[in-house]
Amino acid sequence: MKQIKLYDTTLRDGSQSEGISFSVADKIKIAKELDNFGIHYIEGGWPGSNPKDILFFKKIKEIKLKNARIVAFGSTRRMHKKVEEDLTLKYLLKADTYGIAIFGKSWDLHVKYALRTTLGENLKMIYDSIKYLKNKNKEVIYDAEHFFDGYKDNPDYALRTLKEARRAGADNITLCDTNGGTMPDEMSRIVKRVIREIKIPLGIHTHNDADMAVANSIIAVKNGCSLVQGTINGYGERCGNANLCSIIPALKIKMGINCLSNQQMKKLTEMSRYISEVANVIPHDHQPYVGNSSFTHKAGIHVNAVEKEAKTYEHIEPEKVGNKRRILVSELSGKSNVLFKARELNIDFTKNSQMVENLLKKIKKLEQEGYQFEGAEGSFELLLRKAARKHKKFFDLEGFKVTIEKNSKGKLNSEAIIKVKVKGVQEHTASEGDGPVNALDNALRKALERFYPELKEMSLTDFKVRVINAEGGTEAKVRVLIESQDREGAWNTIGVSENIIEASWQALVDSVEYKLLKEMGEK
Repeated sequence: MKQIKLYDTTLRDGSQSEGISFSVADKIKIAKELDNFGIHYIEGGWPGSNPKDILFFKKIKEIKLKNARIVAFGSTRRMHKKVEEDLTLKYLLKADTYGIAIFGKSWDLHVKYALRTTLGENLKMIYDSIKYLKNKNKEVIYDAEHFFDGYKDNPDYALRTLKEARRAGADNITLCDTNGGTMPDEMSRIVKRVIREIKIPLGIHTHNDADMAVANSIIAVKNGCSLVQGTINGYGERCGNANLCSIIPALKIKMGINCLSNQQMKKLTEMSRYISEVANVIPHDHQPYVGNSSFTHKAGIHVNAVEKEAKTYEHIEPEKVGNKRRILVSELSGKSNVLFKARELNIDFTKNSQMVENLLKKIKKLEQEGYQFEGAEGSFELLLRKAARKHKKFFDLEGFKVTIEKNSKGKLNSEAIIKVKVKGVQEHTASEGDGPVNALDNALRKALERFYPELKEMSLTDFKVRVINAEGGTEAKVRVLIESQDREGAWNTIGVSENIIEASWQALVDSVEYKLLKEMGEK
């Protein structure tokens, strides 16, 4: 079976993505996660380009990795300089990594206009740098930058640069689609030519500017490349790099190529989301394989079919990549959706039950009014429990008042006063907050925490407001979505009203009740 090595450059290329900035601690965490997952090579950064990367290479040596080899990244020597005196190469060696990746120019356009040197000097820069590093007993991966654009403009020169890298002793030559504009048919044709002429292991490094990075990587492998470079979740400059979270399952599951074990594959979704968290980037729900929506079904016809045979609407078993099937409930739902969710909660509905019919009618009526349960599964679960008469009421509202005051210094102050009855006891509390909803949340918690101390570990993590019928002007309905979380996970709840405070109250109450049901083991 063909062996493929996975080369991750999230810590270097991924960090060039707009909005991402890794600390040294972040980079260490990600490197450990990638190693635990089973990545073969981890490119840690460019030592010498910034103090952060120098410190990373120092600290990573203190950590014993199980699977991965750390690689330092840099460029060939500068023009008309001796390799022994080149600072970039000195820093690469000082990083003391097993492998070194260096890039050089393959496109004569870059040699002339970016480097402003001769084609001959560029060839010498490639040869000298690789030969020098090989003499230092390093595994050397040569990244042929802009190779595909260079080949299309001047194939003879582009191939000469590769031959110099081969002659110098490079262990691998990686072909780079640096501008990300190569089409799959071009990729196939060019890689086949290189394979015929360059008889050493080849790699592929693609960017996603034409949305072809994953496809081009797969095609390159099919045509003989044995090292695949990419980033987790496709992070990278401009439109990103090839997404390893799509490439890996395509290789392993679709093509039967041995790049990771079945057990390692089951960590893919967890690893993707962990790195999103460290990068402080909201996970892309619709990302293939690992996205929250990858195996999510909404239409009643789809749910009905999936229950009978998952292959009807799923191209792989979600468990193979550590993901799971989700069933949404909305105005498109049929009985199958409701029954599926009921079974998840151990609620015994039957398909012909009038209870299910009534619940479906209620869902569709509420969605017509502006509710959207596919984004508020916490509220939907409460609705389901109420329909099945399995809901428990934890408190009764007797009234609340929210005031907003602007003082002489222009500062806004919000205060909420609330009266609730809890376990037969009336609670009357007041609290301030950053805004009216925060004040209301604080007052409600103040009233309930004496009776339900577990609410102290729950926090509101997101608050979204959307106008439903904008044509209504100031009388328009608003939809409020609240995300809450505790030590075990997050859940979403919803409220709809012409009054934003009322809509927020509905969502807050659902959030609190959902948490208390969890704690009582009712879920």
